[in-house]
Amino acid sequence: MSEIVYLDTSALAKWYLDEPRSEEVEKYLQEHGPVAISDLTVVEMRCLLARRRREKEIEATMEMEIFAVFQEDIRQRHLVCHPLPPGLTAGAVNLLPVLSEVPVRTLDVLHLMIAKEISADILATADRTMAAGARALGLSVKQF
Repeated sequence: MSEIVYLDTSALAKWYLDEPRSEEVEKYLQEHGPVAISDLTVVEMRCLLARRRREKEIEATMEMEIFAVFQEDIRQRHLVCHPLPPGLTAGAVNLLPVLSEVPVRTLDVLHLMIAKEISADILATADRTMAAGARALGLSVKQF
């Protein structure tokens, strides 16, 4: 049975945008795909693209094209999108004592709870705080 890799938005963005370490993310996804994401990732990715447009890093047409490709990757199951689990917020609150030494943000702890709920083996991220949180929960980490 293959390992479940939960990909957070910081790493996912590198798949769709030309950023440092994008090639490394591409290679990792080709070797370990399909990978898991969640409905939270969809919202966060949409917000990330909108922010990049507002900051003039990408044009509006590029924003829509990237999001369309992202949605197609979900339809084609290159990305396995998990619904938000029942009790997500209560579970996230209960994780906080375990993460008391990690400066997690709200979305970090929600992603970590989703990764736990889907029994992810590996959390792939480009975010140091998210990586520290995953390690604190006993997950293996692939950090970009």
